[in-house]
Amino acid sequence: MTRTVTTRLEPATDTRLLGDYVRKILAAPVYDLAICTPLQVAPALSLALGNQILLKREDLQPTFSFKIRGAYNKLAQLSEAQRRCGVVTASAGNHAQGVALAARTLGIQATIVMPTSTPELKVQGVRSREATAVLQGESFPFALAHALQLAEERGYTFVSPFDDPQVIAGQGTVAMELLNQHPGPLDAIFVPVGGGGLIAGIAAYVKYLRPQVRIIGVESEHSNCLQAALRAGERVVLPRVGTFADGVAVAQIGAYGFEICREHVDEVITVSNDQLCSAIKDIYDDTRSITEPSGALAVAGIKQYVADHGLRDQTLVAINSGANINFDSLRHVAERAALGAA
Repeated sequence: MTRTVTTRLEPATDTRLLGDYVRKILAAPVYDLAICTPLQVAPALSLALGNQILLKREDLQPTFSFKIRGAYNKLAQLSEAQRRCGVVTASAGNHAQGVALAARTLGIQATIVMPTSTPELKVQGVRSREATAVLQGESFPFALAHALQLAEERGYTFVSPFDDPQVIAGQGTVAMELLNQHPGPLDAIFVPVGGGGLIAGIAAYVKYLRPQVRIIGVESEHSNCLQAALRAGERVVLPRVGTFADGVAVAQIGAYGFEICREHVDEVITVSNDQLCSAIKDIYDDTRSITEPSGALAVAGIKQYVADHGLRDQTLVAINSGANINFDSLRHVAERAALGAA
């Protein structure tokens, strides 16, 4: 098994940045579209790991991903002139569907640039919500470059999938709900990391209100852009990224997110594709729902972290971030799940 690599950070003392984000999070109008998702116990996982494991079910959002929160928060705050010109974004699929639904709700024309490797389910999710889907490039960086070019040429407002304060604030409403739903003892929150918007929003809110709770990022070992940035002390561009966990296939952490994460994320760990397949099975066994690979990152991270540190009797939360997986991928997931559990 590929071993986890861990980056440890010292806690920060300056909370002014966090306070700014907390105010944005509290004011975010995400519930015009998003729902307050359940925080539920995973009984089988809890028994197997000897800790209380709680799942924050963002896979139950209207677009089956947390991304609707940040997308709507950003679009709802555009000026009338920006709305008339339309928006463009780049996304591997989940942010794309969030922007498409938010744009349709607000009467804004949206163009979504997606990598050619994007699962068909996600492409259809965009088109079914009346947005224009453009397939460009083999991975997210190529799609991003094309989206930025369209924004410059056609006057669209670019809506970043993660590198924007309003997007980060929208994602931070996950943490606002979580702390309301579980006011009791809480040891750590495990958060999937792609471009960093979700973990930045969660870290900002949680560290401002309950700084003793550990925030642990979980990345695919094939797209560990936050871990690489923390090691280098600055944002770096990965030479290549894997696409099995397509929802987090990002080569460079966002600038706004890194500003928060470098100070307020306690650790970042990585997991393998086989570990993700095993975690998808674990989530299914407890919930009868099927997450996508990136949606299972947090559970895979908890399993690895508990094994590495011998944790017992702690309360650990996993953010189940999405469930947009192609049906024909399930055979591969099922075949690899046993290897990931070994």
